[in-house]
Amino acid sequence: MQQLEKVAWDRHSYLFDGQRRFLVSGEFHYFRVPKEDWRRRLRLWKDAGGNAIATYVPWLIHEPEEGRFAFGPEPWRQVEAFLELCAEDHVHVIARPGPYQYSELRGNGVPLWLFEKYPQLLATDLAGKPRSRISASYIHPIFLEKTKAWFDQVCPLLAKYTLDRGGPIAMAQFDNELMGIHEWCGGWDYNAQSMGFGREDGRYASFLRQRYGSIEAVNEAYGTKFASFADARPIEDKGSRSNEDRRRVRDYMEFYFSTIGEYARILMQMMRERGLDVPFVHNSANPGMNAYFREMMRQTGGQVLLGSDHYYTLNMNWEQNNPTPLYASKCYYSMEMLRLMGCPQTVFEMPGGSCSDFPPVTPSDLRACYFMHAALGMKGVNYYILTGGPNPPGMGTTSDIYDYNAAIAADGTVRPLLQVQKEFAQFLHGNSWLAEAGLDSDFSIGLDWDHALAGNYFANRGDLEMSSADAWLFWRKGMYVSAMCGSWSAGMVDLHSDDLLSSTDRPLWVAASVCMARSVQERLVKFVSEGGRLLIAPVIPYLDENFRPCTLLRDFLDGASVSECSGACLRLNAGPVENVQLSGRLFKAQTLPSGAAAMAREVNSGATCGWKVARGKGSLIWLGLQWMHTMNEHSRMVEYLLAECGVRSRVVECDNPNVWTTLRSGAGRRMLFVMNLFSSPMVANIRVPSAGEGKPVRYELPPMTVQPVEIR
Repeated sequence: MQQLEKVAWDRHSYLFDGQRRFLVSGEFHYFRVPKEDWRRRLRLWKDAGGNAIATYVPWLIHEPEEGRFAFGPEPWRQVEAFLELCAEDHVHVIARPGPYQYSELRGNGVPLWLFEKYPQLLATDLAGKPRSRISASYIHPIFLEKTKAWFDQVCPLLAKYTLDRGGPIAMAQFDNELMGIHEWCGGWDYNAQSMGFGREDGRYASFLRQRYGSIEAVNEAYGTKFASFADARPIEDKGSRSNEDRRRVRDYMEFYFSTIGEYARILMQMMRERGLDVPFVHNSANPGMNAYFREMMRQTGGQVLLGSDHYYTLNMNWEQNNPTPLYASKCYYSMEMLRLMGCPQTVFEMPGGSCSDFPPVTPSDLRACYFMHAALGMKGVNYYILTGGPNPPGMGTTSDIYDYNAAIAADGTVRPLLQVQKEFAQFLHGNSWLAEAGLDSDFSIGLDWDHALAGNYFANRGDLEMSSADAWLFWRKGMYVSAMCGSWSAGMVDLHSDDLLSSTDRPLWVAASVCMARSVQERLVKFVSEGGRLLIAPVIPYLDENFRPCTLLRDFLDGASVSECSGACLRLNAGPVENVQLSGRLFKAQTLPSGAAAMAREVNSGATCGWKVARGKGSLIWLGLQWMHTMNEHSRMVEYLLAECGVRSRVVECDNPNVWTTLRSGAGRRMLFVMNLFSSPMVANIRVPSAGEGKPVRYELPPMTVQPVEIR
């Protein structure tokens, strides 16, 4: 039997026996698909261009009673027979043994006897009330003990089928969508035994001791009167108005994330010790949770490939029911976050159907979704799900049949969606050079990880001018969307990394809160001093991430300060762009840096709402506007600001603001992606100046279409 290729990865792409290629996987549940149809469906998938499948190995199914492990004789328990077949048919496997699986299984894949017999292991709120009857406290000693007993059985079994042993398992995932089972059940875990409340040597007390050194320093930071670290308790009010309370909530958030890193390390060690020593992966539950995993990635030393889940609809409660520009914006920042964490951008749960019949998930919508991801830099995909079937008796939560409107129906019928997935796989395999291609960009947007987390502790800005949660919303719905509608291509750089200092060749735009980490302020000062061109809006920070005074950037600008404009009928002119709609808040300069030249004014009062100043070898522009993209003037304003930064031409020119474009380059080749993410046809005239194109090319785009075009 031919040996399967070794699968590895680096920050750029997947490597199959050292060759850069795309991962094209489909979720295939051996415990749902009838055994007699395993081979036919696997071959359908291979014929469609799939090179891997992923499957959960549910604890619920294989330990129905405590201490009784079952890997047969029922077909839905015969995981070894399934893995043997995958090896015979030459299909890579991503094994996902939990403990959690979710997947619309009872207990989210964890045996119900565990919660019923050991309720003390449940995640709780701060008062000790369980969040849910199936939400475990990950690091509770009993949960870890029972997980170890499960891994004692399942990991050695899976280890027999790794690539090194001639089997198909190329990667393994620990748990599933970490923290989701807490967040969706009301909030993070405050289980007193897990977190060590009331003990000087408890986890929480140790965290505070390491961070503050003394209980006096804790009390000074929180405005509390704790007698000892053992007495210290967090609060969980995300809407806190005082800086002391915000600091306290933020600290617990960071402590909680540290316990997630600890849990991940424990699971990885358990799996390795039991022979399952393959590359480890994990999936963030959605783009909004990606930033939660930075501490886990730090603790695991970059040994985990983090991907994300990118659903756009599963029922009527979603913001959108088909791919939209808002969805594209989310997917962009999600994949850029993964890249900046050192991972090839992977969607471990890409919509491959939906658990709801209404709203429908259609092949044309999904085609646009898939090609949009290629346009935004995706390097690996796993469709959830590829195929389903009957739930094991009494183990599903939806119905007896788990169909999911998937490409291969529960009864084995092939739906039109499989042809869409085949077309997309052919595109990826036929353009494997895209696996290491990068985005051609006109300017950079700075990613502040603190902003991505701020909704958890800074939801209420109180009397502060601009919260980090406000800045995060502005970044996503204002700056980025205005740029894309204006045919400007924005790359992303990490404000918390010194890599920022190597990108002074293009302007950097930063959405600012009144809070900015001292290290970020230092980096931005250095960026400008060394020749960088910085755009910052709508405020100038004067606190650090812990709400303590920090005016490094303000001092660099001679103490420049701003305040919010008040009054009725405010109007803004920014350079030649008049009557810019105020779909957000407007700030005016209180004091200007020496040598600053006004660039924007509030029309009625004449107040300066934007200025430019030279500093060191570079320059800085401040604009006092926070907006949500609403009018074409917002894009014209972006054009004016970039021109003031010396950017005179675009990577791609497009005359229709409703048609978005990206250009990706690598291996001496270029691919233009033209996106119409609306339900009406669009026409656009597009030119790629950097490719030497003279006249624009006319594109007629049907509704919900993403068109790739190689530029030669």
